[in-house]
Amino acid sequence: MTVAAILHSKGNRVETIGPDATLPEIVDALDRHRIGALVVRDAQSPLLGIVSERDVVRALARHGAAALTQTAAAIMTSVLHTVSLATTSEAVMARMTESRIRHLPVMEHGELIGLISIGDVVKARLAQQDTEMASLRAYVAGS
Repeated sequence: MTVAAILHSKGNRVETIGPDATLPEIVDALDRHRIGALVVRDAQSPLLGIVSERDVVRALARHGAAALTQTAAAIMTSVLHTVSLATTSEAVMARMTESRIRHLPVMEHGELIGLISIGDVVKARLAQQDTEMASLRAYVAGS
């Protein structure tokens, strides 16, 4: 299974936020969209970073109430790993595990075309296993 198949199933909508958004704006967007991460972008760059719930918690732990005035640019993860549509789910899981990350931007030809989470990958792998098990059952029953 590839990233293309995962995006085909889940969709390619990506929620974004600007680098100047404050922590309360970030938290509001995460809550409103019921997601765990936002892509940080501006008019010049489709991918400046990712700001996740984990980044918010770290900012609050390090800065207390002063974190409320910090921007997405200040707290985002800017060292990013990306994948392409052809990347396999196995490669995605390995990269997420090795890098200890939960979200990967999907890039093609320098353009952001999606974002996948570990939950998306697990859901796709479980569906794939269900299909394989059904095929095996049908094969054995037909023998």
